[in-house]
Amino acid sequence: MSKVRTRFAPSPTGFMHVGNLRTGLYAYLVAKSQGGEFVLRIEDTDQERLVEGAVDVIYRTLSQVGLRHDEGPDVGGGYGPYIQSQRLDTYKPYAEQLVREGKAYYCFCTKERLEELHEAGFGGYDRHCRDLPEEEVERLLAAGTPYVIRQKAPLEGATTFQDAVFGEITIENKEIEDQVLIKADGYPTYNFANVIDDHLMNITHVVRGCEYLTSTPKYQLLYEALGWEQPVYIHLPLIMGKNEDGSVSKLAKRHGSTSFEGLVEDGYLPEAITNYIALLGWCPKDNREVFSLPELEEAFSVEGISKSPAVFDYDKLSWFNSEYIKAMGEADFRAHAMPYYKEVFGNADKPWQVLDGILKARLAKFSEIPGLLGFFKELPDYPVEYFINKKSKTNLENSPAMLRAAIQVLEGLPVWELDTIHDALIGLAQKLEVKNGTLLWPVRIAAAGTLVTPGGAMEILTVLGREEALRRLRLGLEKLAEEKA
Repeated sequence: MSKVRTRFAPSPTGFMHVGNLRTGLYAYLVAKSQGGEFVLRIEDTDQERLVEGAVDVIYRTLSQVGLRHDEGPDVGGGYGPYIQSQRLDTYKPYAEQLVREGKAYYCFCTKERLEELHEAGFGGYDRHCRDLPEEEVERLLAAGTPYVIRQKAPLEGATTFQDAVFGEITIENKEIEDQVLIKADGYPTYNFANVIDDHLMNITHVVRGCEYLTSTPKYQLLYEALGWEQPVYIHLPLIMGKNEDGSVSKLAKRHGSTSFEGLVEDGYLPEAITNYIALLGWCPKDNREVFSLPELEEAFSVEGISKSPAVFDYDKLSWFNSEYIKAMGEADFRAHAMPYYKEVFGNADKPWQVLDGILKARLAKFSEIPGLLGFFKELPDYPVEYFINKKSKTNLENSPAMLRAAIQVLEGLPVWELDTIHDALIGLAQKLEVKNGTLLWPVRIAAAGTLVTPGGAMEILTVLGREEALRRLRLGLEKLAEEKA
């Protein structure tokens, strides 16, 4: 068998949808798992839908997720050009060849006539120009009448094709209309350009969403008409989103971010997104879930692709993201966290290592940092009842004594560091003959002003710094005194 060659052929029409990205990822994995080549092709023949800057989005997304193409507009290769609008001279000769062979025809129907057909409830095209006399065709061409070129679909029988995921699919030919190959502006249609380019670029496996299953017979008929070998078709299951009522429907913006860029802006890491998307429709042989891209290349197989729709679960993506955060090295974690630290602390210098230590195991996304650390920026207005905790055996009677003792010890510290603060407070609890929690609960409440905090009292005091920490503890003491009064 010839070397496996797959292609990812996005249209530059805006953001990279997760369904599109999954198609690109699977095309990449189909090739790389079999030692093959992965080609990037930009399909920009639908000029009306082009969005400025969208080609850059494609390059940037592929780079961020690590999908390196072997051939493409930016790296070249032996089958270029790899941008369809630069290949326009390629397509029309094949359409005209099909006309000469009686497998296609010129259609001169006006836009108005086609709209009338549609308004009259006629589904598709009525083949009005299919059997025009040759002299009439020549007359219209000579007069410069606008035309499209349509393929002659068989009127009887059925077209069958084999899909690697869904098996044998048969469509009745009467369901297939005479598709347009070349539009009135001279541009090829998406379907026609796809077939020509895939053949000329020696693509062996075509990976795409299952929404193209019903249009695949059109591709099949084109391959047969041109006498070319068909590629292996690999159609991927739909990606669904969870609705509020528990039902599912095709993934849409109402479910959450649906583009790669949107998910990154939401705080998800590119490698976590890639890992999660790989499992939306593909199941590894074991129950493993966390894969690097090279590990996916090793483990991937077409046989593992499911027919059933996959449900995009944002909670599951958050779990993946948290696993990737936990596995990060110190420098990598700090680099990702620092922009969010600055949102809280501005340009102040803080003991970042302490913050890293309390956050790394708690984060699902880096974008959670400002919310988790908000109490550092400003002490919340908290109720005095926060000092009461049964488990720690604290109440409004013993909390003032604990705070006074803590303030006295902390004021005398020679250096304000985590280890020093830790040893001083643990030593104080022993001296007072109370549980650690009995001392540390009121200290933490006074320092943070909130019941739930990342990190304990010592870490919070360290990050606050001597002056602010002691100020807050004294305010806590005042709050307790006011309550008693």
